Amino acid sequence: MPMTAAQNITKVLNAYNEAAKGRPQGIQSDKPSKGNEFADLVKGALSEAKKIGERSEQFSIAGIADRADIGQVVTAVAEAEVTIQTVVAIRDKVIEAYKDIIRMPM
Repeated sequence: MPMTAAQNITKVLNAYNEAAKGRPQGIQSDKPSKGNEFADLVKGALSEAKKIGERSEQFSIAGIADRADIGQVVTAVAEAEVTIQTVVAIRDKVIEAYKDIIRMPM
């Protein structure tokens, strides 16, 4: 069963909250990390967003061809819309953080 956008967001927020506490989920020791967990997290989230968009397109095409239930089409499109809104919100926060860093005095 594929995860919904809301479940993905919840998973990411839980990981963020754990990281804010000082130790990310899944790390049991104080061994040095590889340093690419954040990159992997971003890559995974974008990959999942892409899959959700592709699934929405497939349901839309199937709906146009009258091979899918209208409820499935609406659900897939709504899920894709939420995913896009989430990606845009995260992008805006990253840009805002970058601008704040640029404004810092040296």
